[in-house]
Amino acid sequence: MRGAGAAGRRTGPPQRSRLRARPGPALPVTGSSGRATAVGLVLGGALSVHFGSAVAALLFPRVGVPGTVTLRLAIGAVLMLLVCRPRLRGHDRADWLAVGAFGLALAGMNSVFYQAIERIPLGPAVTLEVLGPLTLSVLTARRWTAWCWAGLALAGVALLGQGGFDRLDPVGVGLALAAGALWAAYIVSSARVGGRFPRADGLALALALAALLSLPFGLADAGARLWHPGVLTLGAGLALLASVLPYTLELLALRRLATSTFAVLMSLGPALAALAGWLILGQDLHPVEVLAIGLVVVASIGAVRAAVPRGPLTAADAPPEAPR
Repeated sequence: MRGAGAAGRRTGPPQRSRLRARPGPALPVTGSSGRATAVGLVLGGALSVHFGSAVAALLFPRVGVPGTVTLRLAIGAVLMLLVCRPRLRGHDRADWLAVGAFGLALAGMNSVFYQAIERIPLGPAVTLEVLGPLTLSVLTARRWTAWCWAGLALAGVALLGQGGFDRLDPVGVGLALAAGALWAAYIVSSARVGGRFPRADGLALALALAALLSLPFGLADAGARLWHPGVLTLGAGLALLASVLPYTLELLALRRLATSTFAVLMSLGPALAALAGWLILGQDLHPVEVLAIGLVVVASIGAVRAAVPRGPLTAADAPPEAPR
């Protein structure tokens, strides 16, 4: 599903997309009305991802974290396979190894992140998680200004700690940071798969593998509760919000926005996650935590602007929100 982009060669690892298409000319940036529409589409997709995470939290009491992960990945995989209909023949061993690594990253990222938001509020969880792709962005930018933005992000995390990591639950904090590392792995894996598979075929296959990996844990933890109509309805809503809807909105927006604008909008993830947690889950934040989230958002914006060139966007260069 929430954000830094996927890795790539031309724009640095944080800016390669799972939406990679066959090589083609740069897509034009449209007029102000077209850009405004595209901004709305991007923000809508980002909100969809984070509100999907809030829906996932509603499922935890019913089927547990493993069951929720299984529902999200399995239904999402079915929907993506139906939409993409990826071709299974004609791929070599390296292609399937890339899909395997991508699937492992997806399964691990979703599982660890959901374990984190079971313990700490959604806003702080995404704030800590985004440090993974932010670190990747800084390391690949090769500019001293990127390290300045990294320092600001660390200041935000330190300020978040002033609100009390004990209040946030240290285990949840550690899990959110681990999810960030897995998000960085997702970015790198996405780049490799995007270079080997057309459109979103690689993502669909990786989601299918991630669903298969999570299925035994979900069945062991939730059992027959997974098939309850109310649970399946929430699971379908989670899959739509976390995968299908943001993917569609991003794809529509890619034709109208410059790379830097897209990346900046994706950097608003922690703030949008805090909004989703407040509206759906009733998760209030202390003022110091709100300030900390704001600092990390500003640092993320600065880091991606330091790493992303100002040229036109192609369908191969869109930074996606992590599908979770």
